[in-house]
Amino acid sequence: MPSPDTLPEGELGQDNPFRSPSSLPYELPDFAAVRTEHLRPAILAGMAAQRAEWEAIATDPDLPEVANTLVPLERSGALLDRALAVLGTLVGSVGGAELDAVEADVAPRLAAHQDALLLDRRIFARLESLHAAAPLLDLDEETAWLLHTYRRRFLRAGVRLTDAEMDRLRALNREIVSRETEFSQRTVRGLEHGAVPVADPAQLAGLDGTTVAGLAANAAERPEQAAGAGHLITLLLPTQQPLLSQLTDRDLRERLLAASRGRGTGEPADLDTRGAVLALARLRAERARLLGYPHHAAYVAADGTAATTAAVTEMLARLTGPAVANATAEAAELQQAIDADPQVPGPARLRAADWAYYAERVRQDRFAVDDAVLRPYLELDRVLTDGVFATATDLYGLTFTPRPDLPGYADGVRVWEVAEADGTGLGLFVGDYYARRGKRGGAWMHQLVDQSRLLGRRPVVVNNLNVTRPPAGAPTLLTWDEVRTCFHEFGHALHGLLSDVRYPSLAGTAVPRDVVEYPSQVNEMWLANRGVVTRFARHHATGEPLPAELLDRLLAQGTYGEGFATTEHLGAVLLDQAWHQLAPEDVPDDPAAVPAFEAAALERAGAALELVPPRYSSTYFLHAFGGEYDAGYYAYLWSEVLDADTVEWFTTEAAQGDDGGLNRAAGRRFRQVLLGRGHSRDPMVSFRELRGRDPRIEPLLRRRGLAPADAGPSR
Repeated sequence: MPSPDTLPEGELGQDNPFRSPSSLPYELPDFAAVRTEHLRPAILAGMAAQRAEWEAIATDPDLPEVANTLVPLERSGALLDRALAVLGTLVGSVGGAELDAVEADVAPRLAAHQDALLLDRRIFARLESLHAAAPLLDLDEETAWLLHTYRRRFLRAGVRLTDAEMDRLRALNREIVSRETEFSQRTVRGLEHGAVPVADPAQLAGLDGTTVAGLAANAAERPEQAAGAGHLITLLLPTQQPLLSQLTDRDLRERLLAASRGRGTGEPADLDTRGAVLALARLRAERARLLGYPHHAAYVAADGTAATTAAVTEMLARLTGPAVANATAEAAELQQAIDADPQVPGPARLRAADWAYYAERVRQDRFAVDDAVLRPYLELDRVLTDGVFATATDLYGLTFTPRPDLPGYADGVRVWEVAEADGTGLGLFVGDYYARRGKRGGAWMHQLVDQSRLLGRRPVVVNNLNVTRPPAGAPTLLTWDEVRTCFHEFGHALHGLLSDVRYPSLAGTAVPRDVVEYPSQVNEMWLANRGVVTRFARHHATGEPLPAELLDRLLAQGTYGEGFATTEHLGAVLLDQAWHQLAPEDVPDDPAAVPAFEAAALERAGAALELVPPRYSSTYFLHAFGGEYDAGYYAYLWSEVLDADTVEWFTTEAAQGDDGGLNRAAGRRFRQVLLGRGHSRDPMVSFRELRGRDPRIEPLLRRRGLAPADAGPSR
């Protein structure tokens, strides 16, 4: 087989596993057969094959029809899709220099590849012909929507630009993707580099034995980072780190938060992301102007349900004042807690690194809820089997059967087969819950196989978390926040698994950015359901249920801490909007200007709280600068408006008896109207069908403690 460096585009070796669809159930990729050197040749060959498919559509002499235009577009790219699904999985969940090199090489090629379709005036002319003839074609709803989405994609991509403008656009797209890849790779490597070694075990006071053992295992696995220390605290992607709420040593808390916030800011130079931040802000702004938009944020909003940056700004303004006021009140309460702490010589001013620790102490005092007490009742397998999966069984009739015979892509990855109530196979669910070296921080869902009736494919979906792996033989005990993340990511998984559409480009989570978080946030609601929690919250050693009084206190926490949570989230949203509402000429030139820009943006928005840093600073804001949620991080809050309104539907109109909506009738309705639809129609049409009206923000305000206390439910 020729070297990948000399392989002609379109040529694929006989031993390459991507040559044909996987023979494993549901076309699960055969990760055991995949080697890194298979990926680049398969991607090059896949692009060449799809270009040929597009050329056949463009040059078809017959009049445009659904069967010779839309259907072949949807069928095209099978080889490329197979290879990219595996590359994306391995880059995000395994990592390493070889995979980074493949990603960096193919990223600009893929940008050019997309432009080859979306800037093809011949194919667009066929779409225009279909659009003009649509009233006479009697298209079904999904096909009509598919035509609409293709036509919109071409127009937004710039198909009506002049030749010279297209040339500049292609160059911008290649450079943007290259810079996004650079930012992503440096951010992931920065997580590893920023790990905090702890030489003195006494500084780990406040942590339970299992956590301490996990930190010792980290140091043993990464001796070059531990630098002789016996324990190593690895970082997660957000600013706040979980151990900040538990560590009693104030100096170590300060060091941990400083390591988190310092990522990407200069040293070492090959992990500095500030240049990529400025370049991406400038390049995206130039592209938006070329495409006829005032800035990149306007370009992004126009493709979502928000439609305009004015609508986004209005929502953020409505949330910011009350959130900051609540956070300020919380800060005063925490200052009292630190004043009363005999371990802290006074007077001592509350610092950002203290917030999580004293918030947890106040929570314990007020509700007597302590993660150290809760964790023995929150064992991962039981949370999954008796919580996450059992809830899906109650709502949708799904069953989950472990498939240890099917290969994962790394140690600890597990596969379940998902079936309907009647035993019909629905798809596969892949769970990757443990942190590992090279894995991207945070939590996410992605798909290995998209559902499609046209292609006869059933879905294969993956959930990723970054839970610290315990020593061999020890149980995996979760925090309450990690349990919430399990439910959240599985909400995304349900969106993919329950998709029931004809066309693959409309399947599952292929909805606008500001809707994609909606089903996942709805799925978090079951943690407020007593019946759900009592099933999975059992002591890992004795099987005893969580004591009733502790469960009462857990569920009684309500909006405690929402001032901080909302303000730190808003901080990141506001930074994302500020960078992406700039004109090209207004983007700073000096990387050293990044922190000043951030500070000014938060000050203008009324969200500059020293004690509440944004959930992500620009230099490690992967959502905004890694090519995922650029100018779209507002989507979480925008989706939460839909989510909170829908939770009221589940718990009132859909509820039958005392189950709070946890019944098959409610699940059937939510599946039929929303989850199963994917993007086969306007998502707001689906919401209105469910609720009988447009969404209202009041349920969200109540949930986050931002509404007047006497505000009743929406009707």
